[in-house]
Amino acid sequence: MTHKVEQLCLATLGFFWAFLMWFSTAAFSPSIGAAFDLTTAELALLASSAIFLAPPGRVLAGWAADRVGAHNAFAVILSVTGLVSIASAFVESYDVLFVMRLVVAAAGISFVVGIQHVAQWFDEHEMGTAEGLYAGTGNVGAGVGALVLPRLYGVNFGDAFLHLGIGAVLIAVLYKWRGEPARDAKTAQTAADNTSLKDTLYVWSRYAAIALMLAYLMSFGLEIAMNSWLPSYYAQGFETAIADLGFESVAAVQTAAGTFAAVQSFNASLWRPFSGYMSDLWQRKGWTPYPVLTDSLDYAPRVHWLLTALLCITAMMVLLTVAGLLGLLPLSVIVLAVFGITVSFGTGGVFAIVPLIFPDRPGTAAGFIGGISTTGGIVIPLVYGYVPNIHTGYAVVALGLFLPIIGFFVWAMRHDGGLSSHGIGSRERWLGDGGGAVPGGDD
Repeated sequence: MTHKVEQLCLATLGFFWAFLMWFSTAAFSPSIGAAFDLTTAELALLASSAIFLAPPGRVLAGWAADRVGAHNAFAVILSVTGLVSIASAFVESYDVLFVMRLVVAAAGISFVVGIQHVAQWFDEHEMGTAEGLYAGTGNVGAGVGALVLPRLYGVNFGDAFLHLGIGAVLIAVLYKWRGEPARDAKTAQTAADNTSLKDTLYVWSRYAAIALMLAYLMSFGLEIAMNSWLPSYYAQGFETAIADLGFESVAAVQTAAGTFAAVQSFNASLWRPFSGYMSDLWQRKGWTPYPVLTDSLDYAPRVHWLLTALLCITAMMVLLTVAGLLGLLPLSVIVLAVFGITVSFGTGGVFAIVPLIFPDRPGTAAGFIGGISTTGGIVIPLVYGYVPNIHTGYAVVALGLFLPIIGFFVWAMRHDGGLSSHGIGSRERWLGDGGGAVPGGDD
């Protein structure tokens, strides 16, 4: 095993377990709801709470990965969330459990740390595939949680939380022992040197960074919203259809709903490496089919692939509403499967681009794009939970939120002079003359 492959495996293992912990609460939402007599609105809040700490946490984690190295940042995240997960297994008050699971959900901030870690080891031509393998395999943790945890633990969510926490602490030790921040000292030092407040604000103020953040909101922000919401959605929206299949007790309905929910999660995860490969393929072939987007930049084909993904996601959201309104459970699950694939196209497409636009600030850029975008996981489940008809929330989000995002993405990605040169204030204003310019990237 080459050294860079070992680092990829470490990042992937760490993120897989973090993702498993992140959505382990959602996997047990029916049994938690029954144990504490929660309403539909309270279940929606519990689902949404998994994302509360992600926006600021990912911003900080991405910065920390640049500053102190991904191996250190990842080990700290896994240790803290693992210990709190262990403690949450022994509480009896719902209020205390809610707060503790809020902290455990912070394991999800580790995503941007792994993105930075992988970007520091792999070359430009293989970036999409490497990042796709990392994120896609790691994301499988949510599907494993929805599919396996209810079958393994039944309604005993406390035992699951205990064992997941122990695993996280052990992986933290391994990551600290074997992890290294970058392929060479110069690469690691460059990232560490570009962590000032001005460097951070420079990234945050680029229109391309904002557009990619919004694209990640409507792909990964949507994915985690669905991970949190789908078990409750199928348990309530298709209650009669699930009962007709022979699932009637709380544990049985939880298992069935979790199985349907896992369809989206597994496809969104397993197809993400393929999306990274497709971004690499479009790059090699030079495909730029959309006249409204840039076509002269080195990474322009990757931008065109991402727009294709965003259009597909929007279409699948509308079809989910149609299947729900028709009351057709099999059709809903089929659409959900295709939907998961299109989500993977978006998530993989975004982070095949980010390290290429901001090569000197990969953690800071990943933290902003991968962090602020997770607010979608907070807002979207609340829309789902409070729209009068439980099936129409998907179309409301698609038409009311995603179409404007696509419009902004097209506007921001139309420039041919270097995407990171366009934003609020010039590069010189934020960084002066010595900002570490990189042709085609941090120009």
